[in-house]
Amino acid sequence: MKIVVHDTASAMLDLLQRPLEERPDALREMLGPLHSAMSVMGDIDLVEAHQSLGSGFRLDHDDPRYLPALRQMRDAGVWSRIEDSLAAAWERISGAAPGIKHAETVHVVLVLGNPDDDHLMIRSGGSFGLGGFPGAIHLVMWPTDTTLKTIGHVAAHELHHNVRYANVVWDPMTVTVGEYAIAEGLAEAFVRELAGEQAMGPWATALAGAELDRAYDKITADIDVTGMHRLTAYVLGDATARRMGQEPVGLPDFAGYPVGLRIVDAHLAASGLTAAASTALPAREILRNAGIPTTA
Repeated sequence: MKIVVHDTASAMLDLLQRPLEERPDALREMLGPLHSAMSVMGDIDLVEAHQSLGSGFRLDHDDPRYLPALRQMRDAGVWSRIEDSLAAAWERISGAAPGIKHAETVHVVLVLGNPDDDHLMIRSGGSFGLGGFPGAIHLVMWPTDTTLKTIGHVAAHELHHNVRYANVVWDPMTVTVGEYAIAEGLAEAFVRELAGEQAMGPWATALAGAELDRAYDKITADIDVTGMHRLTAYVLGDATARRMGQEPVGLPDFAGYPVGLRIVDAHLAASGLTAAASTALPAREILRNAGIPTTA
C-alpha cells in the first residue's frame, strides 16, 4: 500500500490568501485526490459537502484565526505525525492479516476545521475523519493541545475503516446497525492496540455506567436495522442525526462507539484475536463471538 499524505498546509495557506471568489475552486483542487474513491457515492461535490456540513473552514469570509491555526499545525509537524501513524497502522494490519485486500494507493487530505462548529469542537473534541472509501481518507481538525497530539490516532482509526471496506461490502441500502457499530468499535480497539488506552478518541469513552448499559440494550435490540438513512442516530447520536435530516432514536452523542467497543471487546476475549487480525471479519462473526443474536 502506498500512503500519500498531501501537503494541504501549503495549499490552504495559499487558498486563504486568495480573493473569496477564488477559494471554492482552490478547495476543489485540494480535495481532488479524494474524488475518485468517493465517487462511489455518486456525483458528489466535495466543496458543497465541505460547506453544507459546516465542520470545515468557511469559504465565505475571512477569519483572522485561520492562518495562525494552520501555521501552528505546520510547526507542530501534524502532517508528518499523520504519515508516521498511518505507516505504523498499515504495518500492524498487514502483519496481522497477510494478504488482506487494500487500495493500492490511499490519498490522505487534512482540512482545517471550523472553530465555531459545535459538531467538530464540542461533540468530536476538535477532530474527526472519514475513511470508509478505500483509497481516500479525509481528516478535519482545529488545533488544540489535544488534537495536535492525537490527530495521528484519528488517522489510524480511519485507515482501519479503509482496509475493512476493501474487504467488507458497505451497501448504503443494506448496511446494518451492527456493521456500523462494530466498524467503529474495531477501529477504536485497533487504536488502543497501537498506542494505548489514552489514544482512543473521546467518542470511544462518551458513555459509561448505566448510560452505556441503556445504549447497549437499545443498539443490540435493533442490531439488524438496515439502511444508512436510518443508522446515524444509532452510532453518532440523535443530535447528529437531526443535523443530517434523519430521525432520532433516543440515543446520546456517539453512543454507537462505546457500544461497538463493548461488542468488539467481547469478541476479542472470546476469539483470542486482535483488532488488527479482525479487520476484515464479517459483522455476523463478531456478533456471534460476542454472544449477540442476529438475523443478518
